[in-house]
Amino acid sequence: MKAYVGAGAKLVLGSTLLVCFLGGAVGPPATAADSARKITDSPAEADPLTRTGFEHFYNLEYDAAVADFEKAAKAHPDDPFAVNHLLNAVLFRELYRVGALDTSLYSSNSFVTKKKFDFDPRVKDRVAELMARAFTLSEQRLKADPKDVQALYTRGITRGMRATYLALVEKAWFAALRSAIAARHDHEKVLEMEPDFADAKTIVGVHNYVAGSLPWAIKVAVSVVGLTGSKQKGLQYLSAAAEGGGETAPDAKITLALFLRREQRFDDALRVVRTLTAVYPRNSLFAIEEGNILNAGGHGMEAIAVFRAVLEKGKKGYYKDPHLELAAFTLGEALRGQRFYKEAAEAYETVRTFPHRDPELLQKADLAAGQMHDLQQEREQAVADYNAVIAADSSSPEAQQARRFLRQPYRLSSP
Repeated sequence: MKAYVGAGAKLVLGSTLLVCFLGGAVGPPATAADSARKITDSPAEADPLTRTGFEHFYNLEYDAAVADFEKAAKAHPDDPFAVNHLLNAVLFRELYRVGALDTSLYSSNSFVTKKKFDFDPRVKDRVAELMARAFTLSEQRLKADPKDVQALYTRGITRGMRATYLALVEKAWFAALRSAIAARHDHEKVLEMEPDFADAKTIVGVHNYVAGSLPWAIKVAVSVVGLTGSKQKGLQYLSAAAEGGGETAPDAKITLALFLRREQRFDDALRVVRTLTAVYPRNSLFAIEEGNILNAGGHGMEAIAVFRAVLEKGKKGYYKDPHLELAAFTLGEALRGQRFYKEAAEAYETVRTFPHRDPELLQKADLAAGQMHDLQQEREQAVADYNAVIAADSSSPEAQQARRFLRQPYRLSSP
C-alpha cells in the first residue's frame, strides 16, 4: 500500500505541476472580474499596480512584475492577497530562470528522477519569508473569523505554492502532497460557503481531474490520504474558473488546455490557448503550447509555422529573456513528424546555441539529431551526436539509447 501511495503522490504532483507551465495559483484580475466576482474586497486586488504586475507576469516580464508587486505589498502590508502576488512572482521568476516551466518535464516521470533545480539560495530565503508572511496573515484573519472566505482562499493559495516549491525545489514529495491536499481542502470549504467563488474552482478542478485520471489500483490506495476525484468534474470546475473572469482565470485556462490536449480534444484545447495568446502575445510559452496542440492534433505544418514564428520573434527581441531552446526542440519534433529529417536535425542542433538550454533537453536534442542523421545516411555526424549524449551524462536513458545506436544505426523501425 505504501508503495502505491508513494507512486500516487508523484503522479499527482507531476500532473498538478503542469500548472507551472505559466504561473502559480494566482493570476491577474480580468476586466470582467469586478462584475463576475464581488466576493473579494481586497484593497490589493483593486490596486492598479496589481493589474500591471500581472500583465508583466503573464508576458514573462518577471522583473517588472516583481517590482510592481513589491510596491503593492508595501502599500498593503496586511493583505495576504498582496503578499501572495509577490510570492508568486518571486517563485516563478526563479522557476523560469532554471528551466522548470517546461511542460515536457511533467508529461512523464522525468521530473521525479531529475536532479534538484539550482535555485539561488537568496531566492529560497525570500520565498520562505514571503510564504510564512502570507500564511500568518491568513491565519490571523481566520482566528478572528473561522468563516472568513477570503482568508480561507488566500491560505489555500499559499499552500498550493508551497506544494509547488517543495516538489520542484526540495523534492520533498510527501510534504508537498500534504500541502497540496490542504490547499484543496481550503478551497473546497470556500466553495461550500460561496458556491459561485469561481477562482476557488481552479485548484479543486486540477485535483479532481488528476485524481480521476489515476490507474485504478493507485486511485484506491491514494484515497486513503484524501485523494479522490472525477475527470469530468475537474474539467467542469476548470471551465467555470476559466470563464469566471477572476484572478485564476489564466491559470485555469492553460491547465484546461493541457488536460484537453491529454483527452485528445485538440480543437477545444486550441480555442482555449488562443484566448491566452491573444491577451498575452509576448508570452513565448503560450505560443509554444499553441504549436504543441497543433502538432498533437495532426496539424504539423501549422505547428511548424508557429514554432518558426516564435524563433524569429525571439531573435528580434520581441520576447523578454525567452527560452528559445524549447521552441527549437519542438520545431524539430514537428519537422520529424512531417519526415523533414534534414530540417529536423538542424532544428535539434540549434538547441545547443541558446544560453538557457537545460542539460537534459540538450541530451534529448543531440540524440534526436543523431537519429535524423542516421536516417539520411550521415553516419559520421550521427556518431558525433551520440557521443555527445554519452559525454554529457553517461547514466541517463538517452545515453543508453545512444550506445545502442552507436552499435547499430537508427532506423524508423527502431524501438
